[in-house]
Amino acid sequence: MGFFWDLIQQSKINEQSDKANNLEERVLILEKELQNTKILLRKTLVTLEKHLGKDIDGDGKLG
Repeated sequence: MGFFWDLIQQSKINEQSDKANNLEERVLILEKELQNTKILLRKTLVTLEKHLGKDIDGDGKLG
């Protein structure tokens, strides 16, 4: 019976390891998407400030 218990425990450990790896991959993807969103937002803000001629983000400069 001990052998089967060890197999079950190893299976559970492997499942948790897979979940952790999947979570790490998901976090990396989300971090990349966040970075891309920040870049797009910055480009949009620069374009909007130039178009309106106003300092929208309060940094003291246009664009």
